Amino acid sequence: MSATRGQPRPKHVPQRTCVACREVLSKRNLVRLVRSAEGVEIDPSGKRAGRGAYLHDQRGCWERALKDDLLERALRTTLKDEERERLRAHGNTLPE
Repeated sequence: MSATRGQPRPKHVPQRTCVACREVLSKRNLVRLVRSAEGVEIDPSGKRAGRGAYLHDQRGCWERALKDDLLERALRTTLKDEERERLRAHGNTLPE
């Protein structure tokens, strides 16, 4: 018999990687961005349909992802100027 029989299994915690710093964390500790038909947007629920990418909620990761085109590569798209500015403005509200 198994030693864990009758005991509940530990809950699975999904892991994701920040596209800027490549640190692996739980999905809930990162911000999801999604490429959809409307363009690239922040997905607060983490459940919208479309290709997604994850970033820390730190200004440095957002700046690096936009500056080095890491976000474009992860989402396999080209960011429009207004999308880039909207994401940059959001990144500027985040802590260092």
